[in-house]
Amino acid sequence: MPTKRHRTLNQLYSLIANEEDARICRDIPSEACREVPRNFFLILVSNVLTNLGDLLISPKTVLAWLMSAVGAPALVAWLVPIRESGSMVPQMVIGAWVRRKAVRKWFWTLGSFGQAVSVIAMAACVWFLEGYAAGTGIVIALIAFSLSRGFCSVSMKDVQGKCIPKTRRGRLSGLASTLGGTATVILTAVLFWNRGEPTIGFYALLLMLAACMWIIAGLLFAGVEEYAGETDGGGNALTEAFKSLSLLRTDAPFRNFVITRALLLCSALASPYFVVMAQKESEIGWMLGIFLLASSLASSLSASFWGWAADTSSRRVMIRGAAIASGVCLLVGCLALVFGPGFGGVWYYPGAFFILSIAHSGVRLGRKTYLIDMAGGNKRTDYTAVSNTVIGILLLLTGGLTAAISLISDIAVIIVLGLMGFAGMISALRLKEVTEN
Repeated sequence: MPTKRHRTLNQLYSLIANEEDARICRDIPSEACREVPRNFFLILVSNVLTNLGDLLISPKTVLAWLMSAVGAPALVAWLVPIRESGSMVPQMVIGAWVRRKAVRKWFWTLGSFGQAVSVIAMAACVWFLEGYAAGTGIVIALIAFSLSRGFCSVSMKDVQGKCIPKTRRGRLSGLASTLGGTATVILTAVLFWNRGEPTIGFYALLLMLAACMWIIAGLLFAGVEEYAGETDGGGNALTEAFKSLSLLRTDAPFRNFVITRALLLCSALASPYFVVMAQKESEIGWMLGIFLLASSLASSLSASFWGWAADTSSRRVMIRGAAIASGVCLLVGCLALVFGPGFGGVWYYPGAFFILSIAHSGVRLGRKTYLIDMAGGNKRTDYTAVSNTVIGILLLLTGGLTAAISLISDIAVIIVLGLMGFAGMISALRLKEVTEN
């Protein structure tokens, strides 16, 4: 007989999920369906905490400012590529290993703890070291952080696909981003209330706070009731990983998705250049707080909308996100080219960054939901691992290209990325629908 707590969870889940369709669990086993409300909230809170942690150590804002604060500004260029590609490139090997386990939640829990340890190491570098010694230590810790994140990325999509039914996955991700963004808005307002220049102690405290988020998230995720799923008993993980690459040749819908996702990297790669432009035009110490607030507000205001929309059509969410990202990049780049980079005043770049963050939230939620919905079982794990590995390599190459273009002009980088986003929107229009209502 269900307890009072279980009844409360079921009622709250029904309210959030608008649970009226008796066939809603048709793509997951009946025993897993009974655990959906409890698992929904455990996964939700874990995601909220990690989203909050991500915003608190964002390489686009906080870590970039931190590198300058410790005296290692030349290392800023490495932050976003390492943060993103470091978690993606090894995922074919990670995926082949994960695929052999019937229960996969423990990979996410261990990955979360690994990220916490890495962030604690960053805080130690900030507190005990300075200059390029501190900056190098932060980069090494970021590599470890990204590798740990790879385990979370592969296992999360699989666990969510086994525990949460279709048409409810997008709103789960969207609600997590909204709540995480709202919490960051409140925390940012508290931390930057006096608008002072952040100190080394402030940065160390921020990092330790973020580490606590991953520790708590890992403990909560361990409580998810995951039933055993499909496994592959075979072979060496590296051999199996390279076999998975054949999906790019034999699976046309998946290949088209990877091409689209590669073009939509523009929304992630353009963000640091908005921050760089603002840094060059303003020396206001609390500008970091403005960008952090813009990023968290964008998540809290838009993510739930994107999540609910993704449950109707994740393909259309990618199209709309790409259109907004491309539009804001081309507009900012062209106006800066015509009127100069100082055009618009102190609030101009944070405002554009805010709109770009909304677009990136849509692109991110759309492509995550699309990937989860387009395959099941071990195929979902293969899709995740192969696409993330390929995108990680392309991210390093694209990052190198944009770094070379930035030697000419930051404005040129923004325009090129805007054109890349436009091509991504056209590519997304050619994808097939995978969401079933």
